[in-house]
Amino acid sequence: MSIRIVRLGTPREAEEGIRLGTVRRPPRGVPKSEYAKGDFYDVWLPLLSPSEELLKEGKLSGEDRAWAVFKRKFLAEMNRPDPRRVLDLLAAFSHQTHFSLGCYCENEHRCHRSILRELLSERGAKVV
Repeated sequence: MSIRIVRLGTPREAEEGIRLGTVRRPPRGVPKSEYAKGDFYDVWLPLLSPSEELLKEGKLSGEDRAWAVFKRKFLAEMNRPDPRRVLDLLAAFSHQTHFSLGCYCENEHRCHRSILRELLSERGAKVV
């Protein structure tokens, strides 16, 4: 049992399980009934995405300094009670079932999903 960190919209892998979309907005131009069929996500979980304000700042995160600022602010957002509880829950679920979570970003190393990977690993989650 484990969590896979994925890019939404890419083909699903074997034993990936339910896909959670940790994004602020649904995919543009895609009907809600097509989200799962298009390999975006089965369940939308915007609580684990950067806030609207931070998303705007994140567009500048290509530079190392800007990325460090983005990461610090996102970690602060994820340290709030509700996201913290959801991360704890997902870490516990990773020992019972397969599932995945992801974002649209092409480069995971400059995407909040890389930070979610770290946060889940720190909680003892089984992350692939």
